[in-house]
Amino acid sequence: MDLKLTPTKLSGSVTVPPSKSVAHRMIIAAALAEGTSVIDKLYPSVDILTTLDAMRALGADISYKDGRAVIKGIEKAPDSAVIDCCESGSTLRFIIPVAAALGVRAQFLGRANLPKRPITPYLEEFPKHGAEFDYNNTMPFSVSGKLTGGKYYIDGGISSQFITGLLLALPLAEEDSEIILTSHLQSKPYVDITIGVLRQFGCEIAETSEGYHIKGGQKLRAVNGEVEGDHSQGAFFRVANSLGSDIDIMGLNVNSFQGDKKIIEICKEKVYNNNSGLKAFDIDCSDIPDLVPILAVLASFCDGVSRINNVARLRIKECDRLAAMEENLNKLGGRVKAYEDRLEIEGVKQLKGGAEVDTYVDHRIAMSMAIAVTRCEKPIIVKGAECVSKSYPDFWEVYSGIGGLIEEL
Repeated sequence: MDLKLTPTKLSGSVTVPPSKSVAHRMIIAAALAEGTSVIDKLYPSVDILTTLDAMRALGADISYKDGRAVIKGIEKAPDSAVIDCCESGSTLRFIIPVAAALGVRAQFLGRANLPKRPITPYLEEFPKHGAEFDYNNTMPFSVSGKLTGGKYYIDGGISSQFITGLLLALPLAEEDSEIILTSHLQSKPYVDITIGVLRQFGCEIAETSEGYHIKGGQKLRAVNGEVEGDHSQGAFFRVANSLGSDIDIMGLNVNSFQGDKKIIEICKEKVYNNNSGLKAFDIDCSDIPDLVPILAVLASFCDGVSRINNVARLRIKECDRLAAMEENLNKLGGRVKAYEDRLEIEGVKQLKGGAEVDTYVDHRIAMSMAIAVTRCEKPIIVKGAECVSKSYPDFWEVYSGIGGLIEEL
C-alpha cells in the first residue's frame, strides 16, 4: 500500500496503544505459569499475535478477543513444534530458550530480514547446557534437547533480547543459573521490563555485579493484569508536538520501566529552547534504540548538528534503520549522514518534501515519515505503508483522526 501524505499540523487526542515489549513478556510468563491468567489491553499487532501463536504451539491454551487474552498455562509441552516467528525478533529470541527449557524439539521459521538477525549467544552457550542447534546461518533451523541451568556467558552488546530470553526460560531449569555479562549490557531498560513482569508472576530474579542470578525450579503463578501504554509509540506524537502539532497523548505510565519514556525528557529538556526554536542534541541511544528513527526526524529541525550515538545495532533490525533514515530524510531535503555507529544530522528550517520514500517494510520508518511530512513544503509518497501492522495496525486511522491528510494510491 502506497500513501500520499500532504503536509499539515496534527491536533486532537490520542490514546497510545499498549506496550508491545510488555505484552510479549506477559504472554510468555502467563503461558509458563500454573493456572489461568487474564491479560487485558493486549493490542493485536502482528508481532503480538505471533507470540500468542508461538506459545500455543508450545502447549498453552490461549483465547483472544477484543484486547483480552485468557491464557491457561502449559501443563504438558509437546515433543515437537513448528514456530513461525514471522518478522518478530522478540518472538524468535524469547522463544528459542523457552522451547529448549521445556524440552521441545522446535523448528523456527521467519521471513523478511528475520533470518539474517544473529542468534550467536545462544549458538555459543546452549551446547554447553544440553541443547543443540541444527543451524546453517538462516531459517528454518531447529533446536533440540533440554536446556539446563548453570553459568551462561553472554555478550551484552549484541541485544538485550538474549538476556530476556534466558530470564524467561531459566526459572524452569532444575538448577540455579547465572547470566554473566562479558560486555556492557545494551538496552538494559528492556531487561528491567522483563524482571518486572517476571516478579509480577511470582518469579525470583536477582541482579548481581556480573549479571543476573536465577533460582531454579521456580513455578510462576497466574496473574490477572493489563498491559501499560507504549512509550515507543507515544514518541511519534511527542515529536510531532515538538514540531508544531498539538496532540493530547494519553494512556502512558510515567513511572514505567520502559526506557523509551526518555522521549519525554528529550523533548522537554534537551531540544526545547523557549521561543527561539529547537536546539541540537547529542545523545547516547544504546538503551533506547527504538527511538532512533523518530529522533532523526526531530534532529532534522533542530538548530545545529545533532549526534545520535551508539546505534550500530540498528543496522540489523527490520531493515538497516540508519541507512533508511539517511536516504529518506535526504530525499526530502534533510542533511543526514550515517556512520557505522551514529547519525549526524544538521537541522533545517523546513523539509522540501515532494519525493517518494521507502519504508523498507519497517514500521518505525513508516511512522517516522508520517511525522516528518508535518514539516514538509510538499506532499510525500510513503511506499509500503501497510508495514505499520507489525506494531500499530490502526496507525493510519489514528493519524487521519488527528488531522493527517492521507490519500491511498
